Amino acid sequence: MARRINVKGTSGSGKSTFARELASRLELPYIELDALHHGPNWTEATAEEFRARVRETMTPAGWVTDGNYEAKLGETVLAEADTIVWLDLPLWLKLRRIWKRTKHRIRNDVELWNANRETWRNALWGWDSLFCWMIRAHFRQKREYPRRYGGDPRFVRLRSVEEAKRWLEHF
Repeated sequence: MARRINVKGTSGSGKSTFARELASRLELPYIELDALHHGPNWTEATAEEFRARVRETMTPAGWVTDGNYEAKLGETVLAEADTIVWLDLPLWLKLRRIWKRTKHRIRNDVELWNANRETWRNALWGWDSLFCWMIRAHFRQKREYPRRYGGDPRFVRLRSVEEAKRWLEHF
């Protein structure tokens, strides 16, 4: 049975919700990589700091992480994972979800991690805005993940909400 699981996907794919639910069903710690990566004022941890923080949370009994971050983590998570789940949902659905989520977070002044909050500026403005980043990541993952993980027996690709729900029912 899966005990060390990395849930991947872009913003809006539902990876945090999915990973939390999976961790709860398996009675394993849930590791939110965004919370370990982003410091106050959206400062990013260095690769060394980030790897150390992640390693500290990875228990021998198992864990469920949500996030990608290979550029900084290298194989820290992937080398230990016995299951890699990619929530490969349609772009239109992810856009709709992050619009709804972002609007809620901004209107209700929701704190994310380390006193960080979303703003209309960081959600919509510029090349590194949430929406631009998500669209670029969507196409990058579509191009790279099948090639990178396609032959890996640990890899599970879920292409719809219904498929993700069915997969979760096994736990």
